[in-house]
This record gives sequence, structure tokens and C-alpha cells, in this order.
Amino acid sequence: MIPDKYKNETDYRKIPREYLTQSIPKGRGMVKWAPFATLPEQFTRIQQYIIDQNKIDRPILSDDQLNNLNFQLHQSLHNNTPIHIEYYCDGWLEHKSIYIKKIDMLQMTLIGESKTDSQIIQLSLVDITNIQQITTN
Repeated sequence: MIPDKYKNETDYRKIPREYLTQSIPKGRGMVKWAPFATLPEQFTRIQQYIIDQNKIDRPILSDDQLNNLNFQLHQSLHNNTPIHIEYYCDGWLEHKSIYIKKIDMLQMTLIGESKTDSQIIQLSLVDITNIQQITTN
């Protein structure tokens, strides 16, 4: 049953999904962009628009989350254990498994070595969103 708040709403996008009928058609999706992509320049621009629609904003972490990340970083640095790190990069959340080599609090950067290919990685501490300790057996 739909609440009274949404009974007179004509725009279905303003109604939460759980109150909508499941038989509403999905529409044409990305087919609607196809006629506009006739020139190569237009095609690349429209492809970039489609990609940019899926990008996210940088996650905002609470003080507790930041303290937890800081603790895990320092614990991994002192124990020389690998971590699986999730970080924000250009609208996407990326994942890497690394060994921490240095934490530079003045530059707010983390310098680490990739666990898989020993490549040196430098990340901004502001971009880190999640850390998981990797247990070695």
C-alpha cells in the first residue's frame, strides 16, 4: 500500500522504489544515446558521459573510522604485515594489497610496496576508505 505522502505524486522518481509496482517497464536504457553518436568526436564524448554517470563522490569518514584506519596503518607498519587497502581514485574505489613502507604525516601520504608485483605505490591518506589486515599463514 502506498503512503498518503506519495499518492498524488506524478513523478515516479520521487517515490521510493519499494512503493512502486514491479511491472513498470525499464525503458530504453542507453539506446537513447545511440542516434547522437554519429560523429567520432560525439561518440567519444557520449561514451565519457556514460562512464562519468557511474562515478561516485569521495566518501566522508567519521572520526572513529579515521582513528581505526590510523591504528591499522601503524599496526601494519610496525608488524610488517600486508594489508588490503581500498582507496578513492578519480571517482572510483580501487583496491590494492600492499606492504606499508612509510607513513608521511606532513605530506599526508602513504608509501607502500605492492604485494603482487613489488611496485612502489604512493597514496594520499585522505583517499583511504577501508583497510583489512591480511593474515599470513
